[in-house]
Amino acid sequence: MIILITTVMIVVIGIVVGGGLVYAGKKFYVPVDERETAVRECLPGNNCGACGFAGCDAMAAAIVSGEAPVNGCPVGGAPVAEKIGGIMGKDAQVLERQVAFVRCKGSCENTKKQGNYVGVNDCRAAALAGVNVGECDYGCMGLGSCVAVCPQQAIRLVDGVAVVDPRKCVACGLCVKSCPKGLIELIPESKHVVVQCRNRDKGPLVKKVCSAGCIGCSMCVKQCAFDAIHMEGSLAKVTYENCTQCGKCAEKCPVKVITRPLSAPVQAPASAE
Repeated sequence: MIILITTVMIVVIGIVVGGGLVYAGKKFYVPVDERETAVRECLPGNNCGACGFAGCDAMAAAIVSGEAPVNGCPVGGAPVAEKIGGIMGKDAQVLERQVAFVRCKGSCENTKKQGNYVGVNDCRAAALAGVNVGECDYGCMGLGSCVAVCPQQAIRLVDGVAVVDPRKCVACGLCVKSCPKGLIELIPESKHVVVQCRNRDKGPLVKKVCSAGCIGCSMCVKQCAFDAIHMEGSLAKVTYENCTQCGKCAEKCPVKVITRPLSAPVQAPASAE
């Protein structure tokens, strides 16, 4: 008899709770736009945040609500933009694919270390501790924070400097955020001419710490007929909207700090340094 009563009570409680859940589900139901689900299925699912939103779910909701463009996913590129454009009934003006590059040539051949670093093998941790591994205060620390956060294994350390493989890079921007020196930038894939330096000191000071640093001579500016390169203090910088990739600035650079690192894909080694 006790078992029967207990069973009946459990059944009654189950019915009441189930009914309550059904009622609450109908009462507080929030309609979901079917387009949001369709758009989410088109997105790559990296949840990298390169679009500026928390993840692909948030990106899909933003596209449907009009807060983000149909081509807002830099990872998916043209194919994804076209699919989403078809769902939303909009033309997808495809954004050019971007890739990351490191504005530093401070390899072991071009600069020296101040000493042997002993501590957490992380650039951000070293920077917070006030430690600078190399002689150049602006250069790559070479401890691999960017390598650790890259989901595509598109970055490796070569002679103490981070190097990006443009074939693997999906422009998620995680490496950009991880660099405490602000050395990593995203640029259009077709724009190969870059100033591979961030040292803003005067020429003589730059030469003391790195043989491959920008010395602020302005030779590149004088060679450019398209107003695509100019000086920001003692440092040259390319304006990619105007650059025609003629390469004259790179040819005349006396320290060869203006390079084309994205034009030659980096072969991934068997084991990263």
